[in-house]
Parts: sequence; C-alpha cells; structure tokens
Amino acid sequence: MNDRLSDRVADDILTMITIEKRFLPGEKLPNENKMSEELGISRTTLREAIRILAANGVVEILRGRGTYVRNDLVLDKKCGLSTLGGIKTDIRDLYEMRLIVEPEAAFLAAQRAGEEEIRHIALLGKEIERAVSENRDRTEVERGFHKAIAKATHNEFMNKLMPVIYQAIDQGVRLSVQNQKVVSDTLQDHRLITEFLLAGNSEGARYAMKIHLLHAMQELEIK
Repeated sequence: MNDRLSDRVADDILTMITIEKRFLPGEKLPNENKMSEELGISRTTLREAIRILAANGVVEILRGRGTYVRNDLVLDKKCGLSTLGGIKTDIRDLYEMRLIVEPEAAFLAAQRAGEEEIRHIALLGKEIERAVSENRDRTEVERGFHKAIAKATHNEFMNKLMPVIYQAIDQGVRLSVQNQKVVSDTLQDHRLITEFLLAGNSEGARYAMKIHLLHAMQELEIK
C-alpha cells in the first residue's frame, strides 16, 4: 500500500512540474514540511516519492541544499508518463540481471586480472570514497569501478553488457542520495571486493559482489 501511495504522490508532483508548471527546470521544490502538508502525506511517503522522481531523472537531490527540478528536464517528453510506479520493476529487473552477471565477473576477474588491472580497480574504489567525502556525484566513477572488474574478466562479451549495468548503477546512485546506509554499505562492500581481488580469492570476490548487490537491493527496497 505504501509503495502505491508513494507512486501516486510521485505522479502528483510530476503533474505539478509538467502540467501545472509550478516548478520549472532548475527551480527548488518546497521544503518537506510544506510539501507533505500540502499533499496530506507523511514526510516518509514524500521522501519515497522524491526518490522515485530522482531515479527517473525528473529531480535531483543536492545534500544540504534541497531538491531541484533537473535543469535538463524536457517537459514535453515527461508529460507522457502516466505513472512512475513501473520504475521499481525496472530497477528490480536490472539488479536481478546484475546478480546473475557481476558475481561471476568478480570471480573471473580474481583469476584473470593482471596486477595493473587490480591496481586500477583499487584506485577507482578510492576515488569513489573521495567523491562521497567531497559530496560529488559519483556516478561516472561507480561505472568505472564495475567496468574495470568486467574488463578484467578478459571476456569480450562482458563489455557488451555494460550499458545495461550502467542503467542499474545510475538509478542506484540516484536512489541512494537520501539513504546514507546505502552509501556506507557501498564503500564497505567495494573495499571487501577489492581486498579479495588483490588476494586473488575468486570465491571471496564472487561472494563480496553478491553481498554488495543484495545490500543495495535491501536498503533501496528493490523487491
């Protein structure tokens, strides 16, 4: 019931942006108290609705500054959306695909990666930590981290799967903006994956990658 309510609230806010033009690209949404009071909902439901909108690229959440309509939002294209509820299914399917592919990629990378490739993966992990500590968007470096692991499998077909994996990474990063536990788990999980790769422990790398994805799915409520 809560999921359906948050989907409906996301649609209401989308209507305010695309149809009523109350909030234009680049403009800030009202604070949580004002918005939840106007919509007659709890702040928890509002946050979930905002996360759905953020995952769909309608708004962006800037830590310490508030929620803004994305500058690059094209209103006429977004108007055709009748519901955002389906985005949950999209993310679930994407993460299920990642669960099938990426643990095995980590397993192979631990067996096949050269020293330079492992160092590169470790450096990307550190760059993700810096991006988080400096409150910078980490989407590109997250992509790089997982791409480097896939590349280290030395399986050319892995590269063909990366655009799909990128979709899941991009949406996962957007949804995690309001969930610090996801960010904390991500950093911890990346360290563990890297440690197993450095040790050449393929079973450990497979397990660590699986746990990483399951953590994200649990905390982001991707079911």
